[in-house]
Amino acid sequence: MIREGADRRAVWLLLAGALAGIGLAAASIVRSGRSERALPPDGVAIVNGEVITQEAFAEFVGAVANERKSVELDAATRQRLLDRMIDEELLLQRGMELGLPRYERNARRAIVAAVISAVTAQAEAAEPSQEELRAFYHDAQERFLRPGRVEIEVAVVEKGGGSDGVALLKASELARRARAGEDFAPIALDEVRERLGPSAALAVEHLGVGKVSDPVRGSSGYFVIALRGRTPAEPIPFAEARDAVRAEYLRSEGERALERYLAQLRAAAEVRTRSTEGSHP
Repeated sequence: MIREGADRRAVWLLLAGALAGIGLAAASIVRSGRSERALPPDGVAIVNGEVITQEAFAEFVGAVANERKSVELDAATRQRLLDRMIDEELLLQRGMELGLPRYERNARRAIVAAVISAVTAQAEAAEPSQEELRAFYHDAQERFLRPGRVEIEVAVVEKGGGSDGVALLKASELARRARAGEDFAPIALDEVRERLGPSAALAVEHLGVGKVSDPVRGSSGYFVIALRGRTPAEPIPFAEARDAVRAEYLRSEGERALERYLAQLRAAAEVRTRSTEGSHP
């Protein structure tokens, strides 16, 4: 039994030595291969075979210089920034080895967002012509409307207990304006939402002229709203809306580019699914 145990230990020692030797040999080969690889002309560093390009480093340096409001960074600062990029590359490589892009939710989201940004960037970079913008404005005019305005009267019922200071101030202001004989001026629905909250704005949207709402709960109590008049939404002239039209056009182009890209990926991929009918969360 003693002899058998000694033999087993000997075998394990031999195996461990062999594995250690293989590991050292492999590390030596990797180090040798990495050291023999020359730094490419467009690189500032190479980390385990991955090149940090001059362009990437210049962008990083430029961003830091802009943040610090400095035209030029000294050599020591630039070296620290390069060391930081090397550290980030090492951490990135380690994260890839650990499988974080697949299993860690935040890493997955960041990678997906980066791919989406890369796909849409080219489509959003092409400057549209005036004709394209006008055609888009005509086809999607419902996106470029000036909100309708409403004339309302509001009664405020304070919330009992707790902090009713805001409700009291509003009620006092309404009373003051009413005693002064001030008429209620038309305001936009967005202003109703800002002043009284989303529930009040929703109630006004569904209220007919001359009608009075049921009590609407707000942060400071309850509102009762009487709608006295309404002006419908109207198109914003193209000249006035041009910047918004351009932004919406480019966003739509990016969405279409992403849809095409996803269609290509699905066509080239092998995807199998199981029916989700009757599945439970």
